[in-house]
Amino acid sequence: MSRIVAGAAGGSVLVSVPGDGTRPTTDRVKEALFSRLESMNMLSDVRVLDLYAGSGSLGVESASRGAKSVELVEFNDKAAAVCQLNAQLVNKVLGTKAVTVQRSKVESFLARVAEAGVDQWDLVFMDPPYPLTEEELALVLSLLAPRLSSYAVVVVERSARTPEPSWPESLERFAEKKYGETRLWFAEPAGD
Repeated sequence: MSRIVAGAAGGSVLVSVPGDGTRPTTDRVKEALFSRLESMNMLSDVRVLDLYAGSGSLGVESASRGAKSVELVEFNDKAAAVCQLNAQLVNKVLGTKAVTVQRSKVESFLARVAEAGVDQWDLVFMDPPYPLTEEELALVLSLLAPRLSSYAVVVVERSARTPEPSWPESLERFAEKKYGETRLWFAEPAGD
């Protein structure tokens, strides 16, 4: 059972994706991640993008903690339907329409956004499925990088056994943390 840990919707129970097609972030990892983001002042009034959203738990947690807007991007039909339910739950509790769901492949979504020339995100979560290759992840990061605000933070969650992502020149890792079988990498736009 997954839940929203803190904020205006704290304690709300989230719908989980049925089956084994997704890998939910554990409450322990989520609490540590959001504690770090709060200490960096990266939750209040920010624009959040949750790629490979699964149930959308990281995105809706951000909304609960004060994010201005949250986009959940998920291609899997069952997971996208769960994202929609969790978005509706949080939007209802918050009395807003801050959380939206895009049923799309991540690469297609980022290509459409780039073509439209819109959107800059301040906080991006990426928890891709294990079968995603390192080359595919590098491509997504390169598509994402131009769509980030100057103070953005990108958080990539992977198995602790996978190598560090190949960052495009415009992104640089500033931290990493291992929690059991999970590793988080934190990156930001590279300095001039």
